[in-house]
Amino acid sequence: MNQTIAAIKKEVGKVIVGHEHLVDSMLIALLCEGHLLVEGVPGLAKTTAVNALARSLGLGFKRVQFTPDLLPSDITGTEIYDQKSGEFKIKHGPVFTNLLLADEINRAPAKVQSALLEVMQEKQVTIAEETYRVDRPFLVLATQNPVEQEGTYRLPEAQLDRFMLKVDVGYNTIEEEFEVVSRVAARGFEPVSQVAGKDEIERMQKELGDIHVDDAVQRYILKLIFASRYPSEYGLESMREYIEFGASPRASIDLYRASRAVALIRGKDYVSPVDIAEVLHDVLRHRIILGYKAEAAGVTPDDVITEIQKAVPLP
Repeated sequence: MNQTIAAIKKEVGKVIVGHEHLVDSMLIALLCEGHLLVEGVPGLAKTTAVNALARSLGLGFKRVQFTPDLLPSDITGTEIYDQKSGEFKIKHGPVFTNLLLADEINRAPAKVQSALLEVMQEKQVTIAEETYRVDRPFLVLATQNPVEQEGTYRLPEAQLDRFMLKVDVGYNTIEEEFEVVSRVAARGFEPVSQVAGKDEIERMQKELGDIHVDDAVQRYILKLIFASRYPSEYGLESMREYIEFGASPRASIDLYRASRAVALIRGKDYVSPVDIAEVLHDVLRHRIILGYKAEAAGVTPDDVITEIQKAVPLP
């Protein structure tokens, strides 16, 4: 494993027990300059995880609790009048940080969601006709609660597509939770130390370009995406009636980049089908749109992705 990555994971592991997939996903998104959507019930240490990552890298961290009364300016910032100077001044919002936790993003109305997603895509904010670049690296980790759907605003598919990965976080195992309780009861969690910085992140981002992707592996990536659009052409006739829309071209790019990041994290200089399989579900589960027949049959996007994996031959 890459030594810097190993040091970061060791520091994050001081306060996070289990959830290694979530930590890896945050690192993948950070290296690829993508964004992460996390779905899980409350209390699974999502805030703690991203805060620990920020501290291990010496990066800025801010958290915004999304609520129905939130305004776009509460996220991006606004122009305020200074009575002493008699001039208008710009007050930057919480997006001006490195790691932003958008907690329960589906509780805010569409205008607020759109304001955040625009920043995610463009890496800039316009306030009072002036444009300001956000700090780099810039990672948004947005959370959704799978329960208590009353009073929520579902993210449209076009906006979901802006997230590089969607990760489902489950409960710890009993052994992991035993470790959590033991640490809290004994001495509390150890403080997280900074082991890397922006220079190391930039270096690793540049190293991504050196990760080799064979033409056959690249075609395999594209076949996985195309199988979600044209299932009948890949022997997935049984899935055709369930899939309303397949994955977008952005999914092809994100799967390619995320696979490279997995290879880098694992200390390899090439991408293999194993690396692709590790991120395939996270890249596609929010991008494959299923119809009412799938819902009636109890078929989920993950079920479809699994069938696609079986149908597309390995290179």
